Amino acid sequence: MTEETLITTAVAESGRMGRVAWARIAPNEDLVQGIEKICQAEGFKNAFVRGALGSLVDACLGTPDGHWRQVEGPGVEIVSLSGEVRSGSDGALQVQLSGVVADTQGMLHGGPFVVGANLVLMTFEVTLEEWLPGQPPAC
Repeated sequence: MTEETLITTAVAESGRMGRVAWARIAPNEDLVQGIEKICQAEGFKNAFVRGALGSLVDACLGTPDGHWRQVEGPGVEIVSLSGEVRSGSDGALQVQLSGVVADTQGMLHGGPFVVGANLVLMTFEVTLEEWLPGQPPAC
């Protein structure tokens, strides 16, 4: 791919940051679905993960070949978490989270978190910041 190709496929979105929500996800609740519920409760249509702290029972991460990898616990620690929530054309929220986890032996594993397969161990603290997109440019 040439530099020119990269430039012509780039998309810049204008907007501004909105409210900030600090929340706790309860034990045995899925991490991805928990963040979706927080956004629904706060009325966030779009948001970014700004910070997180907590652990999971086990972790289930996607792989580049479209499969998934189970990281056995109990007590898989989140080392880093990033992601965003976007409102689809139908209004449904779509949560995409990626991160790095440490297993019980201290080995690191990374990738996208699989929806419905990452249960919180004790509690999980997360900070979300609302994104308010601007109007798309006129053609």
